[in-house]
Amino acid sequence: MGIVYEEITLRNAVDVGAYKRGLITEQEIRQITITAIVDTGAATLVISHELRRQLGLEINGTSPARQADNMPVTVYTAEPVEVHWNNRQMTCEPWVFSETGTTLLGAIPLENMDLMVDPKNQVLVGVHGDQMLGRL
Repeated sequence: MGIVYEEITLRNAVDVGAYKRGLITEQEIRQITITAIVDTGAATLVISHELRRQLGLEINGTSPARQADNMPVTVYTAEPVEVHWNNRQMTCEPWVFSETGTTLLGAIPLENMDLMVDPKNQVLVGVHGDQMLGRL
């Protein structure tokens, strides 16, 4: 299987909450649409420090992790973002790693949005077709 790329939109979830409370306008919600690598080996959403700054996310803390080569690293965790793909969305605290690296869409957001990789066509598809099923 080759590398799978997908376009996703990331929205600052703190801004979304402020908009819902009438504190900012919808146009003030910081968001960006990017092409991410779909990485089923990555635990969660991984973004760069540059993308974190563009979205206006503060650092919440650190977390131990392992790179693909099994080397231990410490990653930063940031304020939550909404991840949007087609008609699906979820919210997570991204891991922040590297200054200007690639964005990885990992296993937790994929499972939360009921998505999987179609290895033959190298695209994301719904596990249960076009209808997203929730999980308890």
